[in-house]
Amino acid sequence: MQRQSGFTVIEVLVIVVFLLVAAVVGFVQFSSTRNSFDDSRKRTAINAIYYSLEEGFYKQHGYYPETIKDDTLKTMDKELLTDPSGIKIGEPGSAYSYEARSCSGGHCKEYTLRATLKNEADFTKDSQHK
Repeated sequence: MQRQSGFTVIEVLVIVVFLLVAAVVGFVQFSSTRNSFDDSRKRTAINAIYYSLEEGFYKQHGYYPETIKDDTLKTMDKELLTDPSGIKIGEPGSAYSYEARSCSGGHCKEYTLRATLKNEADFTKDSQHK
């Protein structure tokens, strides 16, 4: 009797199923890690904007701006005003929002900064001076 070398259909199916399961687990782990990294970047950016508003802008002007643009906060890196998907703060679809309140003539008394996170509740910072 001759013995043939090679794999049986069952062996090939087991290997294919194993590879598919490993690919799904790897993809889920990658997505989770990426979301955690993006959430961390968002919290860092909101903190930087917050401290720039409080320690830079408010101390210099005595009020908060009605909107945040590239030239508003001169004490921080402008790249932090863009969320991980490439959308600037204040633009539709941005993960960052700046909500100024009690405004008159572009001078505001308070605000809330918010970052929409994927793995947890929104990260918010409110103005110190009210």
